[in-house]
Amino acid sequence: MLELRQVSRLFGGLQALSQVDMTVPANKIVGLIGPNGAGKTTLINNISGLDHPTSGTIHMNGQPIQRAAPHQITRLGIARTYQNIRLFSEMTVLENLLISQHSQGKASALESLIFSGRYRREEQTLRENAAVLLKRFNLEHLAHLRAGTLPYGDQRRLEMARALAINPRLMLLDEPTAGMNPVETHELGTQILRLRDEGMTILVIEHDMSLIHQVCDEVYVLSFGQIIAHGTPEQIKNDTTVIEAYLGREDE
Repeated sequence: MLELRQVSRLFGGLQALSQVDMTVPANKIVGLIGPNGAGKTTLINNISGLDHPTSGTIHMNGQPIQRAAPHQITRLGIARTYQNIRLFSEMTVLENLLISQHSQGKASALESLIFSGRYRREEQTLRENAAVLLKRFNLEHLAHLRAGTLPYGDQRRLEMARALAINPRLMLLDEPTAGMNPVETHELGTQILRLRDEGMTILVIEHDMSLIHQVCDEVYVLSFGQIIAHGTPEQIKNDTTVIEAYLGREDE
C-alpha cells in the first residue's frame, strides 16, 4: 500500500533522513521505532505532506505523493495523529469529531446556508458516525465537554477517533500511547488490532515496546535518519545492532 524508496531529507547541513526504504503492506500493522532524534516524526511528516523529501519517492497504492499537499493526501485516504496533541481545545468532543468529517461532505456552502435537504441528511450522517466513534472509544459520557478539559488519556483517544472519522485506508500513529498508563496502553493496543482486523493499514511510531510487541506484524528501526534493522518484533528485540543504537556499545 505505502512504499518509500531512497527517501532523504536535508535541513541545511543536517541529514534528518538518509535513503530510507520502507514498505507498509495492506492490512498490516508496521512499527517504526528508534532513539530520540532518529528522524521518526520527520519521516511521518514527509508521508503526510507536512514536509517533503529532498530526494526519493513515496507512493500510496502506486500513486506518487512526495510532493502532495496535506489535504490531497487526506483525500487519498491517509489520516494521522500527532506526537503533540492537536485537538480543537475550545470545542466539545462531539464538535471535534463533526468538524473532522466536513471534508467528506458534498453539500455546497449555499446548501448549508439555506439548510437544504441534502445538507440536513449529511449532518445527520456525520452525527451518526460521530456517535459510533464516541462509543468505540468510550467517550460517550464526555461528548459535550470541551476537549481541552479532558484528561490526557481521553484526549489521546479523542485524537485517534478524530483521525478515524474520515474513514481512512492508512492510519499514521505518532506515539499514540504517550502519557498513558499500562492498562490504557493495552486497551488502545486492542483497538489498533481491531482496526487491522477490519481492513485498515497502520504505521505506528512508538517508544513503548509493549505496544509494539502487542500489535505489530513487522518493525523498522530508524537511527540517525537511516533504517538499521527490519523484522518481526521478536527479531528486532534480539538484534544487536538495535540494542547498540539504544544503549550504546560496551566499549563506549
